[in-house]
Order: sequence, then structure tokens, then C-alpha cells
Amino acid sequence: MRYDTYETKEQVAQLRFYRREHDAALRAFELPEEQAKFTALPDEVLEASLNDENQYPVVILAGDTPVGFFILHRSETTASLSDNPNAILLRAFSVNHAEQGRGYAKRGMQNVAAFVAEHLPGVEEIVLAVNERNLAAKRLYEAVGFRDTGRKRQGPIGMQHILSLSLEQ
Repeated sequence: MRYDTYETKEQVAQLRFYRREHDAALRAFELPEEQAKFTALPDEVLEASLNDENQYPVVILAGDTPVGFFILHRSETTASLSDNPNAILLRAFSVNHAEQGRGYAKRGMQNVAAFVAEHLPGVEEIVLAVNERNLAAKRLYEAVGFRDTGRKRQGPIGMQHILSLSLEQ
């Protein structure tokens, strides 16, 4: 399996499916409270994702070090976010606090479409929900090509904007 690499300000960043060797680093991820309220840390969602064939945990690596994490999830929930039956949900996105500010979040999201197209054939759209108070995350997603669909939903701590990234050419 080929893994694409992308340059960041400091190092190469790679998107890879989770492997057990990433476990300790992912479980040590930390976020400040103002960020943690908007997402789940890898330690909180990893086991469930590994026990569900419809969830694909993905790691952003800097060299061999996990610096970011998210889950791609095929579920019934996706149908409430998109009319496209071939959409996949991106959730639980985080970059370890100690690694923030180096471009990893942006690089990971800039290249998620190519990663999904290569490894999950048939997926035509990536959707996500972002809390309306999480302005930094919404700006990041929109800067890399996600568009606000105009849909909203009530999330666990407030209203969420539904964003979409089409993989169709």
C-alpha cells in the first residue's frame, strides 16, 4: 500500500491508517480545554473504532511520530448530513497540542481527499460537523476546500455547521 507524503513547515506529514505501533503516542494526546470540548481525543474513541468495520482510524505522522488523528466513518448518521449515499463522515479530528502550529492540521485536511480516493474507492464526498463556536476549525476546513452546506444540527454542546468536500471530479 502506498502512502502519500506532504511537506509541512518543519517535516514531512503522512496520512496512514492506524497501526498498533501508534497506540501509545495517540493515547498520550492532549488538548487545551477550549479545544477538547469540541472533539474527542484518540484515547476516547480508538477502541470503539477498531471494533467497528465501518470506522477507519487515520493518523497524521511527522516522520514516525503520530501528530494528528481522525476517524473516517460510514454510518447511518452520515445520511442525516448528506443526501449522497456514498458520503463518509470525518470525525474526532485533533492534532496533539504539543505539535500544533506546524501546519499538520492543514496538511492533513488538504490531503484527506486524495487519501480517501486512494484507499476507500467509491466514496464521493467527505462530510463533517463543526461546532459554530469552533471558528478556528471551521476556517481550517473551509481553507482546504470544505464548503458549508447551509445545514445545521444540534450537537452535544451547541449548533453545528455541516461541511462537505466533494471527491467527484
